[in-house]
Amino acid sequence: MRSSRLGIIVLIAFTILTGANCSYYNRIVARKNLVDGATAYKERKFQVAEQLFRKTVEIDPNADTMEGATAQLFLARTLHSEYISDRKNEVKAQEAIQAYEKVLAKNANDQGSFKALASLMDSLGRKDESLKLITERASNTNVKPEYRAEAYTSLSARQYSCANEISDVEPVKKTVKKDGKDVYQYTKPEKPEDFEKLKTCAEEGTKLVQQAVDLEPADVQQMKGLDLKSLTPAQIEAKQEVLRIFSSAWSYKANLLYQKMRIAEMEGNTADKDSFKAKGDEARAVFTGLNEVEKKMETEKEDRKKAEAEKDKSSNKK
Repeated sequence: MRSSRLGIIVLIAFTILTGANCSYYNRIVARKNLVDGATAYKERKFQVAEQLFRKTVEIDPNADTMEGATAQLFLARTLHSEYISDRKNEVKAQEAIQAYEKVLAKNANDQGSFKALASLMDSLGRKDESLKLITERASNTNVKPEYRAEAYTSLSARQYSCANEISDVEPVKKTVKKDGKDVYQYTKPEKPEDFEKLKTCAEEGTKLVQQAVDLEPADVQQMKGLDLKSLTPAQIEAKQEVLRIFSSAWSYKANLLYQKMRIAEMEGNTADKDSFKAKGDEARAVFTGLNEVEKKMETEKEDRKKAEAEKDKSSNKK
């Protein structure tokens, strides 16, 4: 009888103690699942990884903790990888989409998840949904300016492709001799509707890319004078990410202005043709300058890797 009572007391005490430390215990379990799940993912055991990440998500379904948020992100990536491994399994693709949406609902600035989601929708042929997603991101003021700029550039890129598919093929684009040199000559497409489409795409693309350029922070152009040696690897990586975004924006701005230059030539408007060419050249010069800084950053990163490797090599000899 005494033994039975003692057992009940111990059970009650254990229950109270466990309840008090339930949150701590759950986080320990969640962290173990994350580590084991990451190992399984690395070994391409995606089904095992999925189950481990799902268990952690069940512990923290609202992703209020670091473990819960990480598990939700890893679950999305794992589901995406499972779909890539079997393109017929569109159930996994839909689950991945839902998982990415949950990640972005919690952290709108997770650019990796956003790109993966847009790419996944495109690969499924859901172009309209992808376009809507990118358009909403471009106008979302809760998203970082550089990520909004990247969305605007992505939208402008689609318009550029639309225009270029019309203006960059024969007989619209021809090679002719001028002053003994081969040059391109542009004439209107045979179908009037194609010419109207060309103008619409070029105009819309130019407006979109200008919105991207308008979001450029002042320090982007100032990066040309950066002392890269004084920056940490993390600082270089962060600046390089922003640099790539606006370098791409300026590139598309130049190319879309050249599309408008072609249209002006088709219309026989020499003044506009020269004006758009000059503006396009200016935009291309900005792109070239930013691209040079980006190359310097890459060189700095490579030099540091080589220096580190040499240091390790020297240490191993001792």
